[in-house]
Amino acid sequence: MFRMSNYSEYRNILEHSSMRSWEKLIARGNQNKQGARMLIGLISDTHDNLPMVEKAVRRLNDEEVCLVLHAGDYVAPFVIQKFKALNCRLIGIFGNNDGDYELLKKRFSETSNCEVRGRFAQVNADGFRIALIHGDEAELLNALVSCQYFDAVVYGHAHVAAASRNGKTMVVSPGEVCGYLTGKATLGLLDTDKREAWIVEL
Repeated sequence: MFRMSNYSEYRNILEHSSMRSWEKLIARGNQNKQGARMLIGLISDTHDNLPMVEKAVRRLNDEEVCLVLHAGDYVAPFVIQKFKALNCRLIGIFGNNDGDYELLKKRFSETSNCEVRGRFAQVNADGFRIALIHGDEAELLNALVSCQYFDAVVYGHAHVAAASRNGKTMVVSPGEVCGYLTGKATLGLLDTDKREAWIVEL
C-alpha cells in the first residue's frame, strides 16, 4: 500500500525504492488498446534554474511530447516565459515554494501555450486520467493514489525520481529539473497507450 506519514519518510521511501533507475523503464502495466498513443512530458521543481529549464524544454521538444505536466515549484515568475519555447501545451500546478501566486498566474496568462490550475489538476489525456499534485500534502497524495480512480498520479516535492504501482494506478515522480538536491536533473516521460513511464536524466 502506498502510504507516507511525513516528509522524511516520503524521501526515505523514494531514495531507497528498488524501482529507481535512470534512463530505464520504471513503471509498466497492461497495454491500453483503446485510444491513440500520447507521449506526455512530466517535470517538477524547476526552482529558477533557467539553463536546466531550457535544456528540459529542448529535450521535451526532441521527444515530440503532446503535453507537458509541471508538478510545481517554479519559484520565481520569470521562469514561466521559458516554457513558451515548448511545441505543445503545458499544464501546471503550484508547489509549496511558489510564493507569489498572483504574479505567477499573470505570467501564465501571458504565455499562450501554458496554464496553471491552482494546487491540483485533473487531466484527461484522451481517456487516460491523471492527477497532478505537488506532493507536500502526504495525506492527500495517499488518498489520490488509494482511490483507484486515476490511471496515473504525478507529483513532485521530494526531488527524487521514482515510480510504483498501486493497483491500476501508476505513481510517478519525475524528480527535479533544477538538480539542486540530488545533483541529477531529471524529467519523466509517460506513454498513455503502453501505460509506461521512464526517467530521462538531463
